This record gives sequence, C-alpha cells and structure tokens, in this order.
Amino acid sequence: MNIIVVNAGSSSVKLTCYGPTVDSVMATGMVERIGLSGTLLHYQAGNREPIKTPVSIRNTAEAVAALARHLVYPQPGCLNSLEEVQAVGHRVVHGGEKLNQPMVIDAGVKEIIREYFDLAPLHNPPNLEGIEAAEAAFPEAVQVGIFDTAFHSTIPAHAFMYALPLELYGEDKIRRYGFHGISHQNVSRTAAEFLNRSPENLNLITCHLGNGCSITAVKGGRSLDTSMGLTPLEGLVMGTRCGDLDPAIVLHLMEQKGLTLPQVRNILNKKSGLLGLSGGKLSDLRDIIDAMEQGDEAAGNALEVFCYRIRKYVGAYMAAMGRVDAVVFTAGIGENSALVREKTLAGLGQLGIAIDPDRNQARSSDTREISPPDSPVKVLVVPTREEREIAGQVMAVLGTTP
Repeated sequence: MNIIVVNAGSSSVKLTCYGPTVDSVMATGMVERIGLSGTLLHYQAGNREPIKTPVSIRNTAEAVAALARHLVYPQPGCLNSLEEVQAVGHRVVHGGEKLNQPMVIDAGVKEIIREYFDLAPLHNPPNLEGIEAAEAAFPEAVQVGIFDTAFHSTIPAHAFMYALPLELYGEDKIRRYGFHGISHQNVSRTAAEFLNRSPENLNLITCHLGNGCSITAVKGGRSLDTSMGLTPLEGLVMGTRCGDLDPAIVLHLMEQKGLTLPQVRNILNKKSGLLGLSGGKLSDLRDIIDAMEQGDEAAGNALEVFCYRIRKYVGAYMAAMGRVDAVVFTAGIGENSALVREKTLAGLGQLGIAIDPDRNQARSSDTREISPPDSPVKVLVVPTREEREIAGQVMAVLGTTP
C-alpha cells in the first residue's frame, strides 16, 4: 500500500509519500511561496540527492500536480505510476462537531468543510483546494480527511461552552473547538511510549509552540481542555495573533476609533501577538530573542508575555486534571528554544516541575527528557510528526496496520 499525505496551506503545499507502514517514507516534497515571487519546489526520494528548483506555480492545484509528477519521474521518482497510490490523507483544520473523526471525503464532507470557511479563513479554503487538487492528481485513490478539531471532540461541555445565550450554541454551534489536534494527539502518544506508560493512565500537558501556539490538557489519552476556541485566535500569544483578550476591546476599537470589522479582524489576526508587542517589527521568536539580547526593551517584554501566558495555562491545567505526569514541548519553538522552555516553567518547583539546565540546552532531534531524573513531573521535548500521524489514521480508516 502507498499513501500520500497532503498538507495544503495558504502559500505552501507539503506532500509525503509512505509505503506500507508509517515508518516507510518514500519521498517528501514541498512547494513554497505559491503565487509569490521566488516560488520554490523541494523534493527528495529516499536517500537520493534533494531537488530544489525555482518553479512557476500559481495555485494549490498546480503545486499538487507538480509534486505528483516528481513521484514518477524516472530519476527522482519513487513510484512506477500514480495508480499505485491507494489513498491520500489530508490535514483539515476545522471540522466542527460534524467531522469529529477521520473519514473518507465525499461531496457531503466537502460541503461541511466549506461551512467552516468563516471560522478558519486562512486554513479551510486551501485545505479544500488541496483535496480537489489531489482528486485530480490521484483519481483512483481514496481521499481521507484528518481533522485538527477531531482530537478535541472529547472535551466536556463545561469546558467547551462559552457563557453566552444558550441559543448561540444550540443554533450556531458557538463553542470551543480547539486546534492543532493532530499534533497534540501525536506527541501525547509518543510521550506515553517514551515514558513506557499506558496513555489511559497518563495525564499530560502538551504545548504546541510554533507560529501558531496552543496548549492542551490530555487526561487518559483524551483531550480534556485546550487553549484555542471557536477559532485559532484564542489562547496563547502567537506570532501575529493576540490570543486571549477582553472581548470589549473589539467593541472599543469599533466604537471609539471607528474601525470596521475587517480592520479589527486584521489587527487581531495579523498585527498582534509577538509582532504587535515588538512594535510591529518582529513576529519570529528567534528574531525577538536576538533583538532582546541587543537591548530591545519591547522585544524583551514580548518574550515575557509569551512565556507568562503559557505558564498560566500550565497551572490552570494542573488544577483541572488534579495530577500531571509530564509537560511536553513540541513544534518549532517548543522543540528548539531552550530559553522559552526555561522561562515558561521557571518558579514551578513547588508544583513538582523543574528543568535540568544541561539537559535543556542539549540539542537533539529525538524525544528526550529535560527534567532532573528525580522530578515528580517529567518535562519532555517531543518532535511532532503530524504527517506520520495522518498516515497512520488513514491506514486505520482503510483497515490496515500503521
């Protein structure tokens, strides 16, 4: 069996080709800066020399088609024919309450994905474009949707309900959905394996820290609560997104400053977070840290706000679960920034959480423990493997062993 995993974003498409198991990666590819100047195609089959070439690609459909052609090119290809692909798995960000498990994509599923365009405008439209592009490129393959919100479908009502008029949930389904579920599910399972513990007897706090950030309380292998809400805007401070804020700020901006709804939406999603706190200059945490070390006061404050918000959620989720066995860091910042991990968990020794400085500074691409050996709460760094998780869930849908 050969499975393709497609992750289509607003300006990039990633593609991974798997053989009969989730550990048999046959090829990886990506097209970045789609529709912009400097569009590049990256591709590597097995251990062969990677390809990096400028391309003229205008949209998601062209990107998927170009990557598919490379799969069967005589030199870098890994397949004899695209008909050898049995299934294509797609990451879809918002599935709402209706799409709460992996499922074969048909016209009805695509219509539901469209329903949530307004709640995930940066994600669901390109996700659907990726699906339709893959249907054209791999017409014989089964298309399977894996939904970022699905892992959080186990959150109880007292955690997902907002204190709004009840009809806004009953009629409009306004509630907490949560995101990054594929990542949180993957790293929580990996953490359980690393600790040699059954997921059912393990309580974890998983911190997905990248350009988008979220934190999840995982109790017994199931999502109990998570920081993102109706949309991916709520929760932690992010690269350009504000995270938690007083909702009256929106009213104030519109009433007192005369801003329109699109203007406010743009501020909250694209001009806030680290970018806003740094004075509109920096959204990448690496740049924030560099500026802080050069004496930039605003950058230093941005880092403090970023880490403080995570620390508050860690404390809240410890209270929600009653017992925590491990705190897990993942994604670009979580896996690579020793400083963020250190500042986030500083002062939590009385809660049983501590970091070993040497372990924290050591760099590795493997799952590792960075807490002292005798720490009652383990602190782990777990690389997220979202494509692997998607491939495994696709195989499960098809009734094969990942």
